Amino acid sequence: MSTNMDNVEGNVPIEEHESDNEKSKPKRKRMKDRSEVWEHFIKEETHTGMEARCKYCGMRYKCGTKRNGTSPLWAHINRCRKYPYNTPKESKQSLLSFKSNKIESGCTSGLSYVKYDPTVIRKALSEMVIVDELPFKFVEGVGFKQFCNVMEPRFHVPSRITVAKDCYETFLTQKRKLKLVLKKCNSRVSLTTDTWTSIQQINYMCLTVHFVDNDWNLQKRILNFCPISSHKGEEIGKEIEKCLLDWELEKVFCINVDNASSNDTAIGYMRRKINGWKAGVLKGRFLHMRCVAHIVNLVVSDGLKIVNESITRVRQAVRFIKQSPSRLVRFKKCVVEEKINSKKLLCLDVPTRWNSTFLMLDVALVFEYAFERYSEEDPHYVIELNEREGKGCPTSEDWETVRRFSEFLQVFYDLTLRVSGSLHVTSNLFFHELVSVAVLLKDLMTNDDVEMCLMATKMKEKYDKYWGDPEKMNMLIFIAVVLDPRYKLDYVEWMLIEIYDSKHAFVLVNNLKEFECIV
Repeated sequence: MSTNMDNVEGNVPIEEHESDNEKSKPKRKRMKDRSEVWEHFIKEETHTGMEARCKYCGMRYKCGTKRNGTSPLWAHINRCRKYPYNTPKESKQSLLSFKSNKIESGCTSGLSYVKYDPTVIRKALSEMVIVDELPFKFVEGVGFKQFCNVMEPRFHVPSRITVAKDCYETFLTQKRKLKLVLKKCNSRVSLTTDTWTSIQQINYMCLTVHFVDNDWNLQKRILNFCPISSHKGEEIGKEIEKCLLDWELEKVFCINVDNASSNDTAIGYMRRKINGWKAGVLKGRFLHMRCVAHIVNLVVSDGLKIVNESITRVRQAVRFIKQSPSRLVRFKKCVVEEKINSKKLLCLDVPTRWNSTFLMLDVALVFEYAFERYSEEDPHYVIELNEREGKGCPTSEDWETVRRFSEFLQVFYDLTLRVSGSLHVTSNLFFHELVSVAVLLKDLMTNDDVEMCLMATKMKEKYDKYWGDPEKMNMLIFIAVVLDPRYKLDYVEWMLIEIYDSKHAFVLVNNLKEFECIV
């Protein structure tokens, strides 16, 4: 019996037995998609199998679990253009900061990588404070700190005390560089100095060096700016000596100063010191150079002491307009109505500066017809100018006189600009300018206008005080013209006869011939 039962069981097919076992086991629960990429895709059953469709652009990818992973899906979502939170590829890249390399010709060539260096930034910050003349407390401003934080969050803005120390270190670095340049320079140097008193009653002196470098370029550098105890000549001379010793400068050719009597003492002191250093040229014969621009200023200032009523009326008219904003608005309206196309602004002169008088008259002449219209529209203008010193409003004759006077001052104004240049050579211009002034004054002294004649006579007296005797002038003024290949010695002799008498011209020409370099 048992045998039969075993036979029955043995006759059951193996496949059916396995299928029954499978049915008896519980089905495995489908795993949930764990990757975050499925937040951007939808699974869909197609005739080719399971696919993933992008929610933004509709692109489809195979997504079978056995053969396809999520890497293609991530790659797609990173470059999908319709994905709202995606950014262009170029803006996601980290930016490298480069700067151009400058070559000797001044052009740029190649790029160099800029590495973050707080020391370099602090140096640039100190240079900015120096160049832009900013106060040290500028770096403690809220706006500046916010700007630096946005531009470079890693940079810690230093305090004003640290910036002051950095500025001083920058000064010492530049001083060492300039000292090396002056040491290697083959030429002699010339100096200019000036002194003044501040509103705090502190005396200051500035010393500037002028020289031609080894590349034949004219250079100008401020050597010293310091307080001094007084304006006495010996004190000025000692301060100049102290500065030259500090800079190790001995080869001084000339020192340009204004015409104060204290400067004569200072130059005498420096002449003795430089001769003691065995560094003077002809025992300091050329050392003292009087400032031509300052002499011109003195000459014109003396002439302006004789001021005619026409200039006074124009000055009062300008002062009246500038006293009130409402008057300025009304005056600008008159300018528009007169169709005057000028962007110049009215300016009032300063009694101690003759060039300000010229600028005032020069601008006022542009608005001559605007002043006439203003007198018609504002009755207070006429009343007040008549009451003030009884001068009244400028008339057509006044404007004509002012025009002639302005043309006269224009000559001296342009002359001052020409001889005051410091970035180009001016030594060969001085003689031509003093000749032109002498000829102009000589012509005006015979002018029919009495006031112009008196003014020219007054100016000629001051002119003769400094330039009347050529033997008392610095010979470099004439030597510079002789060395100019356009003129030579014959031209100098001819011009000297034109402004001086033949006797003075003959003596001066003989003195010029004493120098071997001119023979």
